[in-house]
Amino acid sequence: MSQESAQVREFLEENPKWIGALFTAMLLLSQAGTVAAGSANTLTGP
Repeated sequence: MSQESAQVREFLEENPKWIGALFTAMLLLSQAGTVAAGSANTLTGP
């Protein structure tokens, strides 16, 4: 495991509320990507 991931793990162990916040952020980002991909459809006029 790299030093950076160890630091993140230690931070999350000390601050467990951030686990939920990070999970929520990742969930919202994944949904935003889906919405952006779905809105790429364009309709041309008649």
